[in-house]
Amino acid sequence: MRIGFTCSKKVGNAVARNRAKRRLREIARLVLADIGLPDHDYVLIGRAEKTAQRDFVLLQEDLRRAIVKLHGPRT
Repeated sequence: MRIGFTCSKKVGNAVARNRAKRRLREIARLVLADIGLPDHDYVLIGRAEKTAQRDFVLLQEDLRRAIVKLHGPRT
């Protein structure tokens, strides 16, 4: 499994972008280790005023819900 992280300048200055990426790395470590599938690539995108300020537990649940929806049954 490969994981990529990106934060554009819209997120803020370098300090804000690095903080957002650190948070994304940590939730990826916690969530994708459990439910991520091998041989898949994941890209997490930091969003302005969302990634750095959202409650960490809620951010984890957002990623968990997105991965379950992504890998869920197709209709």
